[in-house]
Amino acid sequence: MPDPATVPAPDRTVLIADDHVVVRRGLQMLVESTPGLSVIAEAGTVAETVRKTRALHPDVLLLDLSLADGSALPVVRELATDAPDMAIVVLTMQDDTALARRALQDGARAYVLKEAAGEDLARAIDDATGGRVYLDPRLGARMALVRDVDAEPPDGLSRREAEVLRQIALGLTNAEIGVALHLSRRTVESHRTNIQRKTGRSSRAELVRYALDHGLLDRERH
Repeated sequence: MPDPATVPAPDRTVLIADDHVVVRRGLQMLVESTPGLSVIAEAGTVAETVRKTRALHPDVLLLDLSLADGSALPVVRELATDAPDMAIVVLTMQDDTALARRALQDGARAYVLKEAAGEDLARAIDDATGGRVYLDPRLGARMALVRDVDAEPPDGLSRREAEVLRQIALGLTNAEIGVALHLSRRTVESHRTNIQRKTGRSSRAELVRYALDHGLLDRERH
C-alpha cells in the first residue's frame, strides 16, 4: 500500500464559463499549465453554466459575466449558495467597481480583469480556493482613491480603524498600511486587533466581506 504522504493530492477541478470558444481554449491551456488544476468542462451560456455546475460540482467556476444568453451576475448568489465550497472566480472585461462589489457581495471569491496576466489569474484561483478574497489590483487601487470622511463608521469603529480596515480589504499588508497611513507597524497591528474585536471578524476574507457589506470600499471623498 502506498504511503499516503507520497500520494499526490488530486487536482482541483475547474469549469470554464465564457461565450467565446477561442477564449475558452486559451483559458483551458492557461489553467492546465498551472500545477494542481484541471479543466473538467466548459459552458457558453448562463443556463449551461448552472446545469453543469450542479451536475459536476467543480472546485472552481471560472466565470465571465457576459454569456451568450445574458449576464451571469444574477446567478452568482444562487451558485454560491448551492455550492458554498466552490470558488467562483469572475474573469471579465468589465472594470467596473460597482460590478466587482456586487459579485463579491453575492459570493464570488475573486474578481479578475481579462487583461490580467496569467500569474494574476493563478493567484486569484489560489486565493479563492484557499478561502481568501482576491480583487484585481487595478480595481482595488481605484476603490482606494475614494472614501466618505463624513460617514460614521459602523460598530463603533474609529475613523482610523475604518481606514485601516479599508486597506486590509484592499489587500495591503500591515507594513504597507503603515507606510500608506504613516503609522508604525505596531500601531497598525493594534488597530487590526481592535477591528477584529469590534466587528467579530478574524480572517482577512471575513474582514473583506465586512468592508464590502458596509460600503467601506466605495465611499466618496468630500
